[in-house]
Amino acid sequence: MNRARTAIVYDFDGTLARGNIQEHGFLPGFQQDISAFWDDVKQRARANDADEILIYMWRMLEASRASNQPITREALEQHGRAVPYFNGVATWFERINKFAQARNLDVEHYVVSSGNYEIIRGCSIFQNFRMVYASRYIFDNNGEAVWPGVAINYTTKTQFLFRINKGVHNFWDNERVNQWMPLAERPIPFTRMIFIGDGETDIPSMKMVRHQGGHSVAVFDPDKFPEESYQNKVYRLVAEDRVHFVAPADYSEGSQLDVTIKGILGRYAREAGYREPHIP
Repeated sequence: MNRARTAIVYDFDGTLARGNIQEHGFLPGFQQDISAFWDDVKQRARANDADEILIYMWRMLEASRASNQPITREALEQHGRAVPYFNGVATWFERINKFAQARNLDVEHYVVSSGNYEIIRGCSIFQNFRMVYASRYIFDNNGEAVWPGVAINYTTKTQFLFRINKGVHNFWDNERVNQWMPLAERPIPFTRMIFIGDGETDIPSMKMVRHQGGHSVAVFDPDKFPEESYQNKVYRLVAEDRVHFVAPADYSEGSQLDVTIKGILGRYAREAGYREPHIP
């Protein structure tokens, strides 16, 4: 029996990795105060009526030029090696793949993130993803970053869900992703797609996957949850009907998130014709 193709799509910063990935290697390496950096990004975005993602990418280039340290792919990938994950992430993919395969599902893992592609590429879990859609730079002949090539914000994230749905695994082919394709011919239907995210930039994607028949799961940093403002943000995701489930960002075996995702996969397997063995 052919396995039914299934996708789990992740945000990255705050979902798999703790905090923003620039904060663990890049910003300290350029002597940038983390809070001041992000405050400046927001201020410049407001002052210029601009997109925050483009502004943070510009500010990274600005910081590198000020310190005379060019941004290269290799340097960004090196910063990726410093990124810490939530509990259980390192073994998550192997465990989920094994669970799914036993139920005749073929799970593909994807990232759709506003974070830096080049930093994510340096992370130890990068090889687990079928495709990583993230903000990325254009590099000149010297290998130095000169301009943002892709900037993914909260609304543009949704187009990459359609790229996954239709099997368009690149950033540039807008013709194919916008072409009509019968639902039965799409490689990964939304009804076998799970989106896992943590923040406001994930809300359009969470809601779209939910309304297309898939499942959306919001994760939260348990270390931040005692903060009232953070709690309220988490509560609103459920109250406003944005997600199906909310769980701590703990990917360990037997955790609430682990049980939730396996439960959803079990449902997809049954819908695809799999039946659990009878246990007397």
